[in-house]
Amino acid sequence: MTPADIRIEILDILSDIAPDEDLSGLKDDVAFREQLELDSMDFLDIVMELRKRHRVQVPEADYKELASMQSTVDYLTPLMKDL
Repeated sequence: MTPADIRIEILDILSDIAPDEDLSGLKDDVAFREQLELDSMDFLDIVMELRKRHRVQVPEADYKELASMQSTVDYLTPLMKDL
């Protein structure tokens, strides 16, 4: 997957987890939690969806890498390059 594909996939996951949120104005460099009404369970749902959809394992120590769209794409690009 390319970084653009990963971004689309993350937006899809976010729309499933937070269907009432408007994702059209999501800023890439601002933390998801500052822009969206996400709690810790929602964040875990993102991690679980990545595992379920793409078999991507994100260790708990790396959760901080998924704070914003840009950091998430940067973190996942090498992990999902062959998908």
